[in-house]
Amino acid sequence: MEQKNAINKNARPAAASAPKSEEKGGGGAFAAIVIPLAFVVALVLYKFVLGNGANFQGGNNENLPLPGNILGTIYAGGFIVPILLTLLILVITFTIERLLTIGKAKGSKSIESFVRSIRQKLNTNDVNGAIAVCDQQKGSVANVVKAGLLKYKEMEQDRVMEKDQKVLAIQKEIEESTALELPMLEKNLVILSTIASVATLIGLLGTVFGMIRAFSALANAGAPDAAALSTGISEALINTAFGIGTSALAIIAYNYFTSKIDALTYSIDEAGFSIIQTFAAQHGETETYKA
Repeated sequence: MEQKNAINKNARPAAASAPKSEEKGGGGAFAAIVIPLAFVVALVLYKFVLGNGANFQGGNNENLPLPGNILGTIYAGGFIVPILLTLLILVITFTIERLLTIGKAKGSKSIESFVRSIRQKLNTNDVNGAIAVCDQQKGSVANVVKAGLLKYKEMEQDRVMEKDQKVLAIQKEIEESTALELPMLEKNLVILSTIASVATLIGLLGTVFGMIRAFSALANAGAPDAAALSTGISEALINTAFGIGTSALAIIAYNYFTSKIDALTYSIDEAGFSIIQTFAAQHGETETYKA
């Protein structure tokens, strides 16, 4: 009878979404600190750097920016600029944080080399050697594989359970360990995905305000007020560019981290599949196992 794969290599375990409380705990605390801090930093930059009098005609930030002065031109974007600056700072902060976290989750060596080492140890039935490789590798992937290997040893010593039950127990252990590790990898990605959508909308909102100011300058003056008109158009264009740029960075970061997490998950599935198949082969023929 043909055996079904004990672990689906193309999908994450269904149990991976279980420990929501742990995901919200650590990630929520970090975000609760970073978000207001980013807003404060954005206000300081807007007020004292962009709004510095040296960037404007007559040394007053209520006047037009000096010709070619980029900082003063950005300041002319209005009150939407600090909000967009906050989003940009958050994108940069969470990108760095995810880079460090996911880099640590990979472990000391490349994932491909680690999985290959695990397979070699299992092919020679050296479970202790495979556990030692996990200890050397460290990281989330190694933690999941080690949990499966420890369960492997436990099932070898068990004389009560049937072979089918032992295989399912190993599979369940791997899935539960994956469910504990994945939230740590996916933490704060929802913030990046939210910024990817919200930044563009806020930029467009600033564009609307800028155009309102520009047309108000035309309507309220007997002759067109070139200064007010240019300020309104500048506000509109700056906010649009700022919002689109921030959104683009957030999308790139989110897709990059998602692909990295998928690669790690696939490696976990591949190593877990090898563990289960080795156990089945070393302990005789087994029944059909459900993934």
